Amino acid sequence: MSLSDQAKSVLRATAPAVGAALDEIAPLFYDRLFAAHPELLRDLFNRGNQAQGDQPKALAGSIVAFAGLALAGDEDRYGAVLDRIAHKHASLGVTAELYSVVHEHLFAAIAQVLGEAVTPEVASAWTELYWLMAGELIARERGLYDAARVAPGEVWREARVAARALESADVVSLELVDPSGAGLPAFLPGQYVSVQVALPDGARQIRQYSLAGGTSEGSWRLGVKRVRGEAGAPDGEVSNHIYENVFEGDLVRVSIPAGELVLDRSDRPLVLVSAGIGCTPIMGMLHALAAERSERSTTVLHADRALSTHAYRAELADLVGQLPNGRLWTWYQSLDGSRRGALSGLMDFDAVDVAPDAVAYVCGPTPFLGYAVSALTAKGLSEADVRYEVFGPLAALVAA
Repeated sequence: MSLSDQAKSVLRATAPAVGAALDEIAPLFYDRLFAAHPELLRDLFNRGNQAQGDQPKALAGSIVAFAGLALAGDEDRYGAVLDRIAHKHASLGVTAELYSVVHEHLFAAIAQVLGEAVTPEVASAWTELYWLMAGELIARERGLYDAARVAPGEVWREARVAARALESADVVSLELVDPSGAGLPAFLPGQYVSVQVALPDGARQIRQYSLAGGTSEGSWRLGVKRVRGEAGAPDGEVSNHIYENVFEGDLVRVSIPAGELVLDRSDRPLVLVSAGIGCTPIMGMLHALAAERSERSTTVLHADRALSTHAYRAELADLVGQLPNGRLWTWYQSLDGSRRGALSGLMDFDAVDVAPDAVAYVCGPTPFLGYAVSALTAKGLSEADVRYEVFGPLAALVAA
């Protein structure tokens, strides 16, 4: 995968200007895109993130970030970024045709904002970069569809809710089974699926939920936290719909399992780090380790607001307890008095020994992720051995 020398020269000269203009380019791009294709906002893009302004920089920002990585020749890093995006797209059923639609409206927005600065040479260089990135993503997505034995974009199926449990005040788990009894597809520990729900206004919004394990052969278990709007942000449309309306016996529309953040199968020490609902992929990994009676050194660190908000708290302790070389540390911002095995305050990596040859997984909101990744690399882990999942918009994931 390479750019022409001419494109590299132009991109180096213009990337700062394009990056600086993203605050103008991104909203204009989405305005144009949704005016021409309102079904994309209704049935594909996350309307909540659009309303908050978190998502509009994601796609334009990813192209600028990819330009920097491609110019630096950092194949490992941009390969990892593309894999993340491809898995997300495959879970949504994105097909190659969408890339042409995006190209049309994104480059029109760039031209409108930058005006005469977008010469034919500049347009050609950025177009070359875009289709280089798009071609790589289309190829990766095709590979994921082939592996799942589905046609491109044909990712959706119905699953029946066999059981529902309240894991904390705001988190429910749903055990899903195939209505025919044939069993749902296998998944890798750490993966997620998309769930599509029909909302009262006719929209079919999609969100991703980690597979926190399977409680019987051929079943999936999802952990869903209802999102309560804070600081003027709206409540989560899909999470609240599921929390309030989806119960035993109901059918839900789900995609193929996806996600590249999967459990390492070597015998290296493991460090599993999570905050809040970021515990769900970690739970999937721990279920797999416990089922295998793994003797790997496994250090599990979790941070939460309070004991009452910690979903899967007892189950987490039980799973770690089943591992001969498992250790569990938990921190709570609000902890009245002392409690065995629980610490008060924020996660403190200074209190934990981490083997320098360990592989670490970090899952949680963006601010926590940045802190945890920095702390783990400071303790001697290489950047390649600190793997993470952002529970938030893809823009943060791409820029990380």
